[in-house]
Amino acid sequence: MQDLKEDVESVLGVIRNALRMEGGDIDLIDVSEEGVVTVKLLGSCAVCPFSQMTLKNFVERELKSNVVGIKEVVAA
Repeated sequence: MQDLKEDVESVLGVIRNALRMEGGDIDLIDVSEEGVVTVKLLGSCAVCPFSQMTLKNFVERELKSNVVGIKEVVAA
C-alpha cells in the first residue's frame, strides 16, 4: 500500500507542476486499497468551473496511465 501511495505522489509531482503554471495545486488525501485516489484541488483549481474536467481528463488519466492499480480519482 505504501508503494502505491509513493507511486501516486510521484506522478502527482509532475501533475502539480502543470497545475501550478495555472495558479493551482493539488494535495493527495488518500489512496484506498481499492485503487481510489482522493485529492484536493487548491488555488485557482479549487474555484475553476472546469475543475471536474481537470480532475477526470488530466489527473485521473495520468494516474491511471502511470500507476498500476488506480481505478478512479475523486475530489475531497
